[in-house]
Amino acid sequence: MEIKLTSSAFSEGGMIPKHYTCDAEDVSPDLSWSGLPEGIKSFALICDDPDAPMGTWVHWVLFNLPANLTALPAAIPPDKNLANGGVHGKNDFGRLGYGGPCPPGGTHRYYFKLYALDVQLNLESGTTKAKLLEAMRGHVLAEGQLMGKYKR
Repeated sequence: MEIKLTSSAFSEGGMIPKHYTCDAEDVSPDLSWSGLPEGIKSFALICDDPDAPMGTWVHWVLFNLPANLTALPAAIPPDKNLANGGVHGKNDFGRLGYGGPCPPGGTHRYYFKLYALDVQLNLESGTTKAKLLEAMRGHVLAEGQLMGKYKR
């Protein structure tokens, strides 16, 4: 099953506005989703850039978002634990929360990937993408993605 993931900030394959990048406010864009299966216990979100020179660069790791959630507002704070129950992992900038597009050159693609899970994950804040993916294995009910581009 595929989740439909959208943002009012940019469309699928469109350019991510500067506001959401390291060249400006560097805040997360709003996201909303639909087309959800039954049995969801939590959501996980990963944003990464496969075009980075050193390999895929992780921009955002967020998990244990509540099952009844269908959207995230823009500018999610980089707190360990969010008011809605979500937990931030560590991005490749070495910090919690969202780190926006900041390509060294050229146009890069940024994939926001949402996973509907049949469990709440027993992971701590600061978890890496690799550990999150390992913990999610066998628990993904559906997923969706939204890809945006950015060039400095």
